[in-house]
Amino acid sequence: MIRSLTTMLLLFFCISSTAFAEQKEKVGNFDIHYVALSSTFLTPSIAKSYGIKRSSYTGIINIAVLDTSEEGNPAVPVELSGVANNLLDARIDLKFREIREGDSIYYIAEVPYRDDQEINFKIAVKYEKQLNTTITFKQKFYVE
Repeated sequence: MIRSLTTMLLLFFCISSTAFAEQKEKVGNFDIHYVALSSTFLTPSIAKSYGIKRSSYTGIINIAVLDTSEEGNPAVPVELSGVANNLLDARIDLKFREIREGDSIYYIAEVPYRDDQEINFKIAVKYEKQLNTTITFKQKFYVE
């Protein structure tokens, strides 16, 4: 049984990057990993333990930043801010929560959606004076 959100999200990253739209951007010495998926992919117990609303109409965005200049590519704590826009240009400010489990650091935000809706994301990522970039991506969500 999967006992942690880290394990589950890493499993998503490894098993099927296309099915869950996991992506990565390399910026200098940093790898920025991000994925957007329906919150229903989380088990009820994991969603509850992390205070994530599990719904067919709620997506989650997960972001982790790794320092590739250090041995073992450790996760680094970053500052995130971002917005999500649907095709009708309805804007949602994303509120990221930091989650730490052992050496893992990742950030989760929730976004509401409707069936067959494409959402555009624009997220600013900052880490001290070493990283200051913006990632943009889009994800289509479906109601199960």
